[in-house]
Amino acid sequence: MPIGRFIAMVSFLVWRRSDGKYLLLRRSPNKDFAAGEWETGSGRLDQGEGFAEAVLRESREELGVDLRIECILGTSHFYRGEPTPENDMVGVGFGCSIPDESGLYISAEHSEHRWMTSAEASEFLPTGHWLARLIQRAELFRQHMPEELHQLHWDGRFETH
Repeated sequence: MPIGRFIAMVSFLVWRRSDGKYLLLRRSPNKDFAAGEWETGSGRLDQGEGFAEAVLRESREELGVDLRIECILGTSHFYRGEPTPENDMVGVGFGCSIPDESGLYISAEHSEHRWMTSAEASEFLPTGHWLARLIQRAELFRQHMPEELHQLHWDGRFETH
């Protein structure tokens, strides 16, 4: 395989602080990749942009709200389509919260949204779906993450420049 360059992206799993439910988004049927699939919010980094900056920008574009970054849920590598250098993606997944749904709107990138508990999402999504596993990981972070680490994420001090 020829040597290529990675395209950097972010994803953001959102939960409401008021009840702890997670936001599942369905990709619009007119998307060029994974149309109609359930996902989190996501997007590519712009040139010169950091991962945290991209989360905040993408969430404003896709949801119309400012999120609070709570934790980093993990990293990913995948091909956005055929396994070719121009489709090679690396990403960082963030866990984010909002107080409630006030001001939330869903952009044209998504055709549907649902708020679900971890158990509801596991039952709703196909067995072994990556999003159900991600939500389960977020549940563990939310239950066990020390306050000091929450503060580090809230202040944005986890990203080095």
